[in-house]
Amino acid sequence: MTIAATIIPIFIIILVGWVARQRGFIPDSFFEPANRLVFYLAIPAMVFRAISKASLKTEFDAWVLTATLVSVLIMFLITWGLGIVLRIPRRQRGTFIQNSFHGNLGYIGLAVAFYYLGAEGFARASIIAGFMMILQNLLSVLGLQVCAGSSTQGATRWYAAVKILGNPIIWSALAGMFFSLSATPLPAILDRSLAILSGLALPMALLIIGGSLSFELRNFRPAAVIVAVMIKLVILPGFGFLLYHYFGFSPQDYMPGIILLASPTATVTYVMAKEMHGDSGLAVVGISVSTLLSAVTFVVWLNVVG
Repeated sequence: MTIAATIIPIFIIILVGWVARQRGFIPDSFFEPANRLVFYLAIPAMVFRAISKASLKTEFDAWVLTATLVSVLIMFLITWGLGIVLRIPRRQRGTFIQNSFHGNLGYIGLAVAFYYLGAEGFARASIIAGFMMILQNLLSVLGLQVCAGSSTQGATRWYAAVKILGNPIIWSALAGMFFSLSATPLPAILDRSLAILSGLALPMALLIIGGSLSFELRNFRPAAVIVAVMIKLVILPGFGFLLYHYFGFSPQDYMPGIILLASPTATVTYVMAKEMHGDSGLAVVGISVSTLLSAVTFVVWLNVVG
């Protein structure tokens, strides 16, 4: 009951965002500035505050982080080979690959971690998410570049660096780690200001996710979408689950990793596909389908691990 009571409200808010946009309560012009506000201010404030107040020396496990990153890397390689075996057209293949492993960590993964695990689990998930974002962006750019061919050579030299160096969630996680490890206390005024700003992060992020859902059937590639969603929501977290068990980690330690691995496809995959000559239609349908189905798979994985 606790798991359902955590997951269902999250996806109700996502549904509210979708209905609000369909009914015109939230205009299209709202989403771009709202997304910038959440991505560059609210979520980084929440991540920094949570990590800076955590005791990383006793609570964080670097081996769980390593196993999580290895799971992403291995699934990237497997999906690349699968795209060749299934003869997915080259332009679609790069998008298919990144849809299969590039998770929505900042908006959905961290929301589930916060509401299910509390502040301590959220801090652990934030640290893992920071490193996962770096790896995900690097691998996504690599897959899109190779599959797009020479048309992206010039742009790709700087694109990966921009995606990583310009990601405020990564920087806020690193800054929070510095404060935690150095045992530097936050001034009370700053702490309260960050707490107020943090309160905006997850509700607004979930509304934005709901408003961005799209099911344009003219862009629907059933086989590629179904396989990518299955890998992202079932096979990737399943592989991570087996890896955690093989090394004997306790569920309390690896639960944040499972939540992040089980997160649906990131909305940024659409932007990256569009920028680097991938299939943006395939990306947006994959994002929407995986987001909806993750309401079910999150419940399953939390029950399995719990």
